[in-house]
Amino acid sequence: MDENNKGRQATIPPSMNERPTLKTIAFMTGLGITTVSRALKDAPDIGAETKERVRLVAKQVGYQPNRAGVRLRTGKTNVISLVLSLEEEVMGLTSPMVIGISEILASTPYHLVVTPYSSSKDALVPVRYVLDTGAADGVIISRTEPKDPRVALMMERNFPFVTHGRTDMGLAHPYHDFDNEGFAYEAVKRLVDLGRKRIALLQPPPRLTFHRHMRDGFDRAIRDFGVETIAFNTVDIDNTLVEIRAAFETLMRSPDAPDGIVSGSGAAAIALIAGLETVGKKLNQDIDMVSKVPSDFLSWLRPEVITMNEDIRHAGRELAKAVIGRIAGTPTEELQSLSKAV
Repeated sequence: MDENNKGRQATIPPSMNERPTLKTIAFMTGLGITTVSRALKDAPDIGAETKERVRLVAKQVGYQPNRAGVRLRTGKTNVISLVLSLEEEVMGLTSPMVIGISEILASTPYHLVVTPYSSSKDALVPVRYVLDTGAADGVIISRTEPKDPRVALMMERNFPFVTHGRTDMGLAHPYHDFDNEGFAYEAVKRLVDLGRKRIALLQPPPRLTFHRHMRDGFDRAIRDFGVETIAFNTVDIDNTLVEIRAAFETLMRSPDAPDGIVSGSGAAAIALIAGLETVGKKLNQDIDMVSKVPSDFLSWLRPEVITMNEDIRHAGRELAKAVIGRIAGTPTEELQSLSKAV
């Protein structure tokens, strides 16, 4: 039987007020519902031209498969769960990451569900929920810790996941990370090239893995270039902007004031500038600053700051590709990547 006529059942036009279904696509293409269903599943016995026609119409009418039905038939949810901390929203990381992930998922059956949580709460709760309820086929987590219990739990359950950041657990798992060690080293070098000799670091909180990476790069550069570290440990990038401003104001009033500072956060750099200017000092005169940023906003506002970009949108794309690859059974060592500062 011709595939165009096989299973033809859609002779009555569907209501335009109803949610688009296989019947809607069948009516608009003149194909049978069975043919439409198999075309959307990329069945080998359906021709390429027919598949393309069905997919085009499905996209035009906004067709989405019934997830409950898909789960009953296949055991899959077609959901990827992105577990994000509220701190990432404050630092402006959520939107570009979601955009990057969505760009990859757009050509797949998967849908993204974002689950926010606060670092002051138990970070295992959203992961346990997914594992215990089967709410997703894969998980993306961020802000990893050296000994991350979320990673240990998902590996114990053999559940597909990827991390934005690395761990120190001796367990091979998919990840995408930013080279924070390279960023900090290059940042100190830039300041030294400007003649700065007393340099401070506004660093990530010690509980996170990238604290060590950034600290290692900073300390190595201090040794290599023979300059002095000025301690700035009363706050980190997770403190409020008000707290960071006040702490830096205090530091800049002290006899140990630095003449260069590296900021691990673009948002925090704004607070540093406010603290600096409160005490009557100026960028490019009394002090120079290098900051990691997720976008161009800081260089637009304060071009005096040397900025190095962490492409969060690119990170989202890499994380999406890695979790899909893990679901498909791609070996872990092929799902690990590291990006450099721009």
